[in-house]
Amino acid sequence: MAAKAVVAVALALALVAAAMGGASAQQCNAGELAVCAPAIIGGAAPTAGCCSNLRSQEGCFCQYARNPAYSRYINSPNARSTLKSCGIAIPSC
Repeated sequence: MAAKAVVAVALALALVAAAMGGASAQQCNAGELAVCAPAIIGGAAPTAGCCSNLRSQEGCFCQYARNPAYSRYINSPNARSTLKSCGIAIPSC
């Protein structure tokens, strides 16, 4: 009986690790931040949808900051203001 429990726990952990790995690979999608363009580019107040998308992409900010295509937006004062308005910590990369 104990052996079955160990196998079940090991299988569950393997499934969780696989799911997390897959989610990380699919998670970073800069296109999801397009809804934040008025806030990040124009300085408008962020919408609820913008804040939600920022939270879902939070683990990707440093990756975006290192990408020349996105770095000037991610590192801008408006982006910092948008993060603060959404209650998201400014990452240190």
